[in-house]
Amino acid sequence: MNWDVAHKVAAMEAVKAHRDLAIDRNGYVDVYGALLRAGMVGMARPMPRLFGVYAAPRDNGPAVLLNASLDIVAQRHTAAHELGHHRAGHGTSLDEELDRARTWGDGSWPDEEKVAEAFAAWFLMPPPAVQSALVQVGVNRPLVPEHAYRIARILGTSYAGTVNHLHRLRLLSRVQKTEWLRVKPASIKANLAGNTVPGKAHVHLIDTGTHGATVRVDAGDLMVLSNTRARFESLPPALQRPEDAYGQISFGDDSASGIAEVTDMFTGAASATVHFPGVTGLLEFTLERQSPRDGIQSLWPA
Repeated sequence: MNWDVAHKVAAMEAVKAHRDLAIDRNGYVDVYGALLRAGMVGMARPMPRLFGVYAAPRDNGPAVLLNASLDIVAQRHTAAHELGHHRAGHGTSLDEELDRARTWGDGSWPDEEKVAEAFAAWFLMPPPAVQSALVQVGVNRPLVPEHAYRIARILGTSYAGTVNHLHRLRLLSRVQKTEWLRVKPASIKANLAGNTVPGKAHVHLIDTGTHGATVRVDAGDLMVLSNTRARFESLPPALQRPEDAYGQISFGDDSASGIAEVTDMFTGAASATVHFPGVTGLLEFTLERQSPRDGIQSLWPA
């Protein structure tokens, strides 16, 4: 089976899964809620050489074991990948390859892994959700790598995975896909924040398209206002200015006034408001803490 066939099979199964598991196809996909509604037992624990494990019904499943050491994005993708095995009726699978990008498309993937991997993309990035993300970004189609990065933040997906999927949705040419995959997310984050962003922290650009949206964040992530004359009117107490957070890293005064960092004290959800020049009223959005799942009870939504 080649990748084109795998994607055709997976795209159809993802639509069925969205319907069967009551998934809203217009935005961020609740993959853990989907696992719960699929009747799968789940847990997450640190595993040095595994993304995840799917246990088929004949092996006392259906169950999923996720690597608790992965970041949120990789863990969400793995959860969707394991759900893909379940939906396709596959047998028990140990997903051992920790560098998917290195072997993507090289012919070494078994057919079942191709289908599960393609399912993860279509499940987490259904076309209506991608279109909604484009509206939030303010474009009809992605024009620069930054747009792909912002779509990835809205949908909770990886930059590379998003670029590949945008190409499959015919929103990027093959040449664009190849060129954009050469761009490092770290450079995009640095451009958005005006300085190097430490570690695996993400940058969430806040503009008028964010009004009414939910921004899903983890500790260390940065909120960056797109307009240098905009200002935060209210922020949850657990967010702080980057000059307080990073110590030796110096953001300029103009930049820092439009940047806030999520600290580990932030939990749950809270609202934030921003004043944008020329916009009537305050822009309001919701911040919601997302963090890698660990243990058993924390795997599932409350």
